[in-house]
Amino acid sequence: MTTAFNKRWNRWLAKRIPAAASVQLNQRRIFILPSRVGVAFLFALLVMLLAAINYQSSLAYGLTFLLGSVFIVTILHTYRNLAGLVLHAGGAGPVFAGESARLRVRLESRGRAHEAIALGWPPAELQQLDVAAQGSAECELGQQTQRRGWLRPGRLRVESRFPLGLLVAWSHVDLDQAVLVYPRPLEGELPLAAGGREDDEQAGQLSQGQGSDDFQGLRTYQPGDSRKRLHWKAYSRGHGLLVKDFAAQSGRDLLLDFDVLSGDLESRLSLLCHWVLVLCERQQPFGLQLPNEVLPVAIGERHREECLRALALCGAQV
Repeated sequence: MTTAFNKRWNRWLAKRIPAAASVQLNQRRIFILPSRVGVAFLFALLVMLLAAINYQSSLAYGLTFLLGSVFIVTILHTYRNLAGLVLHAGGAGPVFAGESARLRVRLESRGRAHEAIALGWPPAELQQLDVAAQGSAECELGQQTQRRGWLRPGRLRVESRFPLGLLVAWSHVDLDQAVLVYPRPLEGELPLAAGGREDDEQAGQLSQGQGSDDFQGLRTYQPGDSRKRLHWKAYSRGHGLLVKDFAAQSGRDLLLDFDVLSGDLESRLSLLCHWVLVLCERQQPFGLQLPNEVLPVAIGERHREECLRALALCGAQV
């Protein structure tokens, strides 16, 4: 029953307040009802009215009608505090799954000032700010991410309880915002394509972008280094984990291959995401092979973003 009602409510909202990057609030887009404080206030007025009728007290009648008129005037002021406010969608940078996405929203006044405007996505706490007359204010709202792909936070709640808190005027606007969520990085062995190495020893060398022709020395072990290159004699002497370092081997490009991995889709993409970040940090050229997409060997920030985007949208409907 609740699900059917929510679907009908969402369809009605979509027609009345369609999605747009910029929305101005007017009488068609603002709803208003008494708050909990307002309901208690009305109940108190009812008790006072019954007492005035029972005791035929002119003073009680006057106080009841005075407070009732205050409530009616408050309806207008609460509505006017929200009416005319313009909301603009701001940019939102990509994040990794599990992180909090930060979505920017700009509020603009084309007339009067707007006091104590609260906005956010329930059940999270709403963020409150003021907008000066003929001015603007910008806020950054957090939305927790759970999985990769496009995150669409849905309709934003905008409300006002100004000036007395007896009523709440609100609206649900869809600013058509979306955040790209990358897979959560997961450490593991370097997933190289089978054609990019001749044996396991060369695979270990390629994991650092290095060859086997020229031995350069020893360096500290890093996650992902081939275990076959560990210098066990140094470890037995108490020098810690060290690996053999070789000069770069020419004519050998790295290709991160989805098909050589085992496990479910998400764990594979998380491992690939980790190695994309590692290789980009090392400034090492590499390619990426996914089930329906192959990115050629390249290097740089643009290549990094293209690889992470491909991992985020792999198998998903854009």
